[in-house]
Amino acid sequence: MQNFFAPCPRGLEAVLNDELVELGAQDVRATDGGVHFSGEWLLSYHVNLHSRIASRVLWQVATAHYRDEQNIYDTVLALPWGDWFDVSRTIRVKVTAIKCPLKSLDFITLKIKDAVCDKFRKLAGARPSVDTHAPDIRIHAFLEQSRMTLYVDTSGDALFKRGVRQYTNIAPLRENLAAGILKLAGWKPGIPLLDPMCGSGTFLIEAALMSLNIAPGMVRNFAFEKLKNFDAGAWEKIRAAAIAAQLPVSELPIYGSDLYGDELRAAHSNLEEAGIRQAVDLKQCNVLEVSAPADHGVLVANLPYGERMGELAELEVLYPQLGDVLKRKFGGWNAYLFTADLRMPKFIRLSVSRRTPLFNGAIECRLFEYRIVAGSNRKE
Repeated sequence: MQNFFAPCPRGLEAVLNDELVELGAQDVRATDGGVHFSGEWLLSYHVNLHSRIASRVLWQVATAHYRDEQNIYDTVLALPWGDWFDVSRTIRVKVTAIKCPLKSLDFITLKIKDAVCDKFRKLAGARPSVDTHAPDIRIHAFLEQSRMTLYVDTSGDALFKRGVRQYTNIAPLRENLAAGILKLAGWKPGIPLLDPMCGSGTFLIEAALMSLNIAPGMVRNFAFEKLKNFDAGAWEKIRAAAIAAQLPVSELPIYGSDLYGDELRAAHSNLEEAGIRQAVDLKQCNVLEVSAPADHGVLVANLPYGERMGELAELEVLYPQLGDVLKRKFGGWNAYLFTADLRMPKFIRLSVSRRTPLFNGAIECRLFEYRIVAGSNRKE
């Protein structure tokens, strides 16, 4: 049995916990910023391919107490790095810490890198090169007050990089955050879904991939393919099973619209790139003129959040108008509005039934739930 840790956008830990249980993980335990789990080695292949919520899958290779940088160096030096990857692979070390008493994380990062390189020099007479941009092998260290946990990243590029969204707008929503929001909204394949401010189409793509049972990692590569223990035959079987489980692309009750033609073209291109353009209904439309495409469903939107005074004033005008549209046209629907503008509920003047704190990268946001009942939930 191996131990793993899957980081995720903060606020989605419980959703990822449930997903990992479904994927066959054992000893699943959510913590701030991610989920610990264990399983056989091939589980890491499975989770990398199928997880819609995880940001990475980190393989735990050591845990030890430390007092100073020399303890950390000694722990890292003692590990069998040459058993895990070849000296020709490029590396990158990343250190994160909570309540670490040592002064410089940069110095700790350097000590870990030196220990790995010194071990290879002893073993092979050569050392791996460092590549901070696109390394073959990423090494993660997490330091608490007196304990270090060391991981080797099995994912490579972050898992929200599905390999299909080529065109993005200014403030794109990360794919795993969009997938998590759909789960938090209780949306399931078959339920009508509308994103009336769809931008480059992230919610639409994630919903279509879920509906068609397409694994999110199907068209990308992973770092585990560069480790010495890579089992190409087992990986091919896991991918083949995922391909066999896909449903044929067909029209789905998934609808997207946007005011701006450029955004809509980006959404169109991204759906095309993912091979699922036929599944989603797209049209150009002002959010204030949109109509419900069915008598019930889930409306989800990543609202614009202004950073300058003029934009904030425009939003103060938009929010009550949006509230009116929801009230008049979307009785029987549940609306989920995602925003970093925490003033929004005051201006939209609808009763919030749930608010979930989430983070889009480093930006603190909220997901506001509105259950739209015609004629009854407008705040006076």
